[in-house]
Amino acid sequence: MVVKSLKAVVSNGIEVTPRPALWADVPDEQWNDWRWQMSNRLNTIQELEQIIRLTDDEKEGLSAAGLFRIDITPYFASLIAPDDPTCPVRRQVIPTGREARAFDAVMADSLSEDAHSPVPGLVHRYPDRALMLVTTECASYCRYCTRSRLVGDNSANFSSAEHEEQLEYLANTPQVRDVLLSGGDPLTMAPRRLYGLLKALRSIPHIEIVRIGSRVPVFLPQRITDDLCDMLAEFHPLWLNIHVNHAKEITPELSRALDRLSRAGIPLGNQAVLLRGVNDSPEVQMELVHKLVRNRVRPYYLYQCDLVQGAGHFRTPVSVGIEIIEALRGHTSGYAVPSYIVDAPGGGGKIPVMPQYVISQSPGKVVLRNYEGFITTYYEPEDYDRSERDDLWLEGSAAAREEGAQKGVADLNAGRRLTIKPEGFDALHTRGRTDAIFKRGKRNRLDNYDELDG
Repeated sequence: MVVKSLKAVVSNGIEVTPRPALWADVPDEQWNDWRWQMSNRLNTIQELEQIIRLTDDEKEGLSAAGLFRIDITPYFASLIAPDDPTCPVRRQVIPTGREARAFDAVMADSLSEDAHSPVPGLVHRYPDRALMLVTTECASYCRYCTRSRLVGDNSANFSSAEHEEQLEYLANTPQVRDVLLSGGDPLTMAPRRLYGLLKALRSIPHIEIVRIGSRVPVFLPQRITDDLCDMLAEFHPLWLNIHVNHAKEITPELSRALDRLSRAGIPLGNQAVLLRGVNDSPEVQMELVHKLVRNRVRPYYLYQCDLVQGAGHFRTPVSVGIEIIEALRGHTSGYAVPSYIVDAPGGGGKIPVMPQYVISQSPGKVVLRNYEGFITTYYEPEDYDRSERDDLWLEGSAAAREEGAQKGVADLNAGRRLTIKPEGFDALHTRGRTDAIFKRGKRNRLDNYDELDG
């Protein structure tokens, strides 16, 4: 499939995306007003048929009962090929009949975020960082949305009281140093409300980093005004991850929005989702990452599509993601290669998956291969003494703040534990015995596999 990008036109001396005839007479002042864009989003068959020749499959999807919310900004709708149902932009925002079909292991909350929420909308899954869901509103709605259980539902939106609960939890949890604002999309919030949240977070001494996850620059670049960038710059260090899945989404308007954010000192990353029929080829991903870095955006994550309702027809085998990373690593700049991530069903968190570059190991040697298939041997030092690291500990460091947190495999490497056991492991293997071990010789001692002296 060859995707043709829209050729930009020049209006008032700047490049812009051409508009469909429906909006040809809209004054530039209105078109470039983000509030006008939000107020004129498309969400019905009748509205979409004014700019797109809908297929029967799309009409079935748009008419389905219990449909996940649809809203498409006029700007983003301008990127849709009106006569091509395989258009990668079109597939991301217009439902089809396949969206309603169930698949194996489908879940409402595939990442178990609700189970890791100590207060409404606050997800504390990792030791030193937390996810703060601040709104259920988005500028437009992705058909594969991980949080479709609540996103787009005004009745599920978060109140000021719930924001206060989130902030109180963060203030009372000193190990959290990094907070990610997401939702929904934080940049759709009223400016004063967003400002208040950022100010409150910055008043918590132990919060070092604030991040925002947003697709507003992609769906609604008109929102990225100088005033917004100046406001965000008040709260540095502040980072922003955008969400672009295909190079066709990177328009002159988005490029200007990203430039404003970069000039405000905001580091930019991109989180893409691997989607069948949208970006599941090495060539498409190569074009995407190159166009991102030209816009000073670091490709950060490429996510495997989650096991969420409505996303079954977008899913690919994990091997497709590994193939893509194989085609990127070594074939382009290292900073243009995202981490391929499976966000573990059941709340296991983000698991990086990559091609296997370690071929073999033996005492003192590691056999490695590069992206070309070149195989080499790395000789390891014979005099490495792990105890020399003890003097590197810094009082008050991040590691010290994580005391009591689950360290997982890191604890095994450090010698603090010998095993990690599945839930119920000990009860199962005692086979119902409630007394002490039956008999041991004098030389034996009790084993403690949970805690070691190391």
